[in-house]
Amino acid sequence: MRSELRRNSVLLHSEISGEGQYPVVLLHGMFGSASNLISVARALEPDFKVIRMDLRNQGKSPHRDAMTISLMTDDVIHTLDELNIARAHFLGHSLGGKVAMDLAVRFPERVAKVVVADIAPVRYGRGHDAILDGLLGMDMQALRSRQQADEILAKSVPELPIRQFLLKNLMRDGDSWAWKMNLSAIAENYDHLRDAPDSGNFDGPILFIRGGSSGYIREENRVGIMRQFPDARIETIADAGHWLHAEYPQIFNEMTRGFLLEE
Repeated sequence: MRSELRRNSVLLHSEISGEGQYPVVLLHGMFGSASNLISVARALEPDFKVIRMDLRNQGKSPHRDAMTISLMTDDVIHTLDELNIARAHFLGHSLGGKVAMDLAVRFPERVAKVVVADIAPVRYGRGHDAILDGLLGMDMQALRSRQQADEILAKSVPELPIRQFLLKNLMRDGDSWAWKMNLSAIAENYDHLRDAPDSGNFDGPILFIRGGSSGYIREENRVGIMRQFPDARIETIADAGHWLHAEYPQIFNEMTRGFLLEE
């Protein structure tokens, strides 16, 4: 199992900070990178050793054609092994939350506590088609500026904050532009990324923080969450949407820090 894991997994780019001894691993969402969770890291650094990881095909981590929840979990375990970290807390937002849940049920011996930000352990519908169409439809060779990219993307993605988030992936590549993320792999594996995490159980403490204005964790998900995670707690940030950690950082960070420091 371990040799199979190492053969198929990649070593993830990680940013490590903090004054504490006990490790907390932060996992970002789709189209994101470790930089998305800097605010959370800053709040945890006085008490923990914080490891922000770029998931495969995103940020500075390696690009691979295959991309599934289980493969991304294996990447995290492989990276922890290389860092000599036997056990840690985990926090994941959206896709990163699925990876954190998958890790908890498949490798419970590696997990102390989990914080899941605005995602449930279910298979979701296709909610990113407009974003994928807009990104894939951009002619990178003809692109002249970041402003032009924003104007083109606005036809598919009218929400400015989402466009600003997506365009953090845009980088200079010589005289032209390119994506930091492996966009083709994300698009080709999108149906795998919509999957639920492993259906096993995790008996340890886990906190789900949902946005009150987001539809990602619904009341009908509560029964399934409690069945799979019997020690789960579900908290709501009333006016927050899906990017709750960015919209209400103080509230989110206080919830997270308080939970992780509980005896």
